[in-house]
Amino acid sequence: MKKTGAQILCEGLIRHGVSKIFGIPGGAILPLYGTLSKYPELDHILMRHEQGASHAADGYSRASGNPGVCFATSGPGATNLVTGLATAMMDSSPMIAITGQVARSGIGKDSFQEVDITGATLPVTKHNYLVMNASEIAQVVKEAFYISTTGRPGPVLIDIPRDVFLEEVDFEDSFWDEKLDMSGYNPPKFAENSRIEEAVRLIQDANKPVILAGHGVIISKAYDELLKLAEMVQIPVVTTLLGISSFPENHVLSLSFPGMHGVAWASLALDQADLIIAIGSRFDDRITGDTSRFATRSKKIHIDIDPAEINKNIYADVPLIGNVKDVLQQLIPKLKSKNHLDWIKHMDQLKIEHPSLKIKKTDQLIGQYVVKALSDETNGEALIVTGVGQHQMWAAQHYQFCSQNSWVSSGGLGTMGFEVPAALGAKVACPEKTVWSIAGDGGFQMTLSELATIVENNIKVKFAILNNNHLGMITQWQEMFFNKDFQANAYTANPDFSKLANAYGMRSLTVDNNEDVRPSIRQAQDHDGPFLIDFKIKTEENVFPMIPSGQSINELLEEAL
Repeated sequence: MKKTGAQILCEGLIRHGVSKIFGIPGGAILPLYGTLSKYPELDHILMRHEQGASHAADGYSRASGNPGVCFATSGPGATNLVTGLATAMMDSSPMIAITGQVARSGIGKDSFQEVDITGATLPVTKHNYLVMNASEIAQVVKEAFYISTTGRPGPVLIDIPRDVFLEEVDFEDSFWDEKLDMSGYNPPKFAENSRIEEAVRLIQDANKPVILAGHGVIISKAYDELLKLAEMVQIPVVTTLLGISSFPENHVLSLSFPGMHGVAWASLALDQADLIIAIGSRFDDRITGDTSRFATRSKKIHIDIDPAEINKNIYADVPLIGNVKDVLQQLIPKLKSKNHLDWIKHMDQLKIEHPSLKIKKTDQLIGQYVVKALSDETNGEALIVTGVGQHQMWAAQHYQFCSQNSWVSSGGLGTMGFEVPAALGAKVACPEKTVWSIAGDGGFQMTLSELATIVENNIKVKFAILNNNHLGMITQWQEMFFNKDFQANAYTANPDFSKLANAYGMRSLTVDNNEDVRPSIRQAQDHDGPFLIDFKIKTEENVFPMIPSGQSINELLEEAL
């Protein structure tokens, strides 16, 4: 049967479970858009900017566990995806980006809107393709989804010239049912048995063990296994920033997250432990600080699917290379129940001595109070999406995450502007969940045009802007480490965010006092549609605890309350 390249692509997307696409058309990709009407199963959401499309696809992916898909045309359309691809790559988020390219005859001739997007995105994708014949599209689609979702997940880009979308070739639907053969690509599944035995001995002998649960727990859906391991051997659990919501924070063994702006007792637990079991964590610099001084009193078990992460930052005494869920299923049956009462009591004492989550009483509205109120009013059950900065840290600290996979944030790349489109994508993926985007006024303004997309499609995201008219984290660093030489840190002409939301057709409130915080959250919760609250918080308020860059995890700066 004769089919065009565009038809084969659409059918391939459907065969791989795609129902939502985030994108913007343009000349090179118009032939694909001209085919979409024939495939009502594919719901295309028209974004306002390609960066928004990539972040929305990423948010969709993280919330659902399935690859998000975005479309962009050639040249600037494609290059506008780069930040979103890099964000997904750093955080191991599966995503498929489809870009149009100039016609084959125009490649390499500086044609209108021509960019070598496969070359440009090579460092920020797990893999990418330039498809030069329609007959190759089906195979490429199969490979792209497989590569994106297996092993350590990541984004894959498929670049297709305009005339390849239009090219007709013979194609049989039975191809989709054929087994994919990628013999050179074999992601590890199970760890070596001898290594498992070594890990068992270390765990059974430890007196001060700590689990460091990372994003890999969420990616592999190893929630039950993590809980069983922690409870069986009575091991306290700290999470990485992206590991938040892998372990219920209302659990007696939960210690929240450590690191640069993590809670003090979590960082000190890592420093004082005699064994760290790192699960799906890459030991990033925001946790370790000075790697030569990181947790020197402990042995390390490192479970990760990516062999490249083993010994990259921190030496692993016992590396367990494989899928987190599968490796834990290997490990747990070999362990014997054990308690660490003295160690857990010591954790309780650290919480008393280092009250990181105590919110100071003040008549001024502060971000910490807003987040705590939001946590209480949603019972810790909302899906929280943030950008990057002070608001992100306050959200991580003061929202008590009780639901699995309920935290979506840019970790590795630290992408401001992530919060609006990623929340859009997360809500599209999980329409039954309450989705709150906690944003800073700086990051919010980078992608606020997607409010139009949200209203247009009645995507019921709730926004809490922690508005201090500053780049808060920049201000904090300039104050603490740059002799208060404040440069380019303050916004003197922010819009009225409430009126701006109204201009887009969104309900909104402005709150500038403590008394109105909880009623405003309830009003937003009760409204059947998108809603924005502009919380006008204290202009300058620092995030504590803090570990200065390059220092050790036991060199905490704590605020006197």
